[in-house]
Amino acid sequence: MLPKDVDYTLFDFEIKIQPSKTFQIKENRIIGICDKLDALKQSIDLILSIERYKYPIYSWNYGIELNDLYGEHISYVIPELERRIKESLLQDDRIKDVDSFTFKITKNTVYTTFLVHSIYGDISVEKEIET
Repeated sequence: MLPKDVDYTLFDFEIKIQPSKTFQIKENRIIGICDKLDALKQSIDLILSIERYKYPIYSWNYGIELNDLYGEHISYVIPELERRIKESLLQDDRIKDVDSFTFKITKNTVYTTFLVHSIYGDISVEKEIET
């Protein structure tokens, strides 16, 4: 990832977007290869499923922090969850913006839906978080 506050016109190089091909995973099995939109959907799912800072194999920029939200009051959890989802997904260069959050609260669960704007198009995402 390149810093955003640098004027790259001063340098003589070309920025190329790397291919997004990856293994397609379904039900914990590799079933083939996916690219572009399907690869991004899978990446979003993985980012939102991995606790940040917990596993040394992943970069500290990968994943989402959810563990400290368990047991907190819902008035704290909802805005913090929105901020953390945005922060974790915007680490991916293919994602331009995350917005249109809606929340549904049941006894111990927060259901959220939001829209991810990417270079491949818009993706509607649903996430369920135990509180």
